[in-house]
Amino acid sequence: MDPDPAAPLAEAPARRHELTRAKAIQALRELDRAGTPVTFAAVASAAGISPSWLYTQADIRSQIQRLCGTRNSDPAVPVPPGQRATDTSLRARLTAALARNQALADENARLRASSPARSATSGLPGPDPVTIQPPETPAVRSPPPCRGHCPRHGRASHGPA
Repeated sequence: MDPDPAAPLAEAPARRHELTRAKAIQALRELDRAGTPVTFAAVASAAGISPSWLYTQADIRSQIQRLCGTRNSDPAVPVPPGQRATDTSLRARLTAALARNQALADENARLRASSPARSATSGLPGPDPVTIQPPETPAVRSPPPCRGHCPRHGRASHGPA
């Protein structure tokens, strides 16, 4: 009996699927090994495949999500040991910030105590009633006359034709 001529056509999608999976897994491994951020877009771009296809593959999707989560918890660029802040420098910065906050609080208290009469509702100086002017109202224009059927007025026609 002759081999089925359609067999290669039926096998092509399975081969293409396995080839695509192999490219995605290889790209995933290379990105992870290089320390590059692993995202769906990065894997798809490196493998030359569609990001939407990656989402349909549960095992590959979970690997990408796992690697994406571990990368996000680590700093993108580790700080060299010589540039890391020491406890002493952090305490000095905290002390300086606290002193600045206290100085600002003292200045606010001094300004509140020396300000003139304040509005009872807001605690801010009241407005000068002489300078408040009502806003100008724009001129009201009438709409253009209706032509043909007018749904506003329910008539077939009105106004100049």
